[in-house]
Amino acid sequence: MAAQKPVHEIRIGRIRASIWENKTEQGVRYNVTLQRLYKDESGWKSTSSFGRNDLPLVSLVSSRAFCWIHEGRGKAE
Repeated sequence: MAAQKPVHEIRIGRIRASIWENKTEQGVRYNVTLQRLYKDESGWKSTSSFGRNDLPLVSLVSSRAFCWIHEGRGKAE
């Protein structure tokens, strides 16, 4: 079975929001996961832990994800 992919991603700098579509009996629901990307000696990684200086971008990316879902674009592309 193929891995599910997000229906939309928003990235600013190293902060990424992935928007996931979940079909339920009550209709389509969306969930958002937030990640910080970083590079170490073995390559690119991601974490769900954010430092103080990451929080303004976390807020902005979260706001854009909210707008994408609620402006009617929250339909599978």
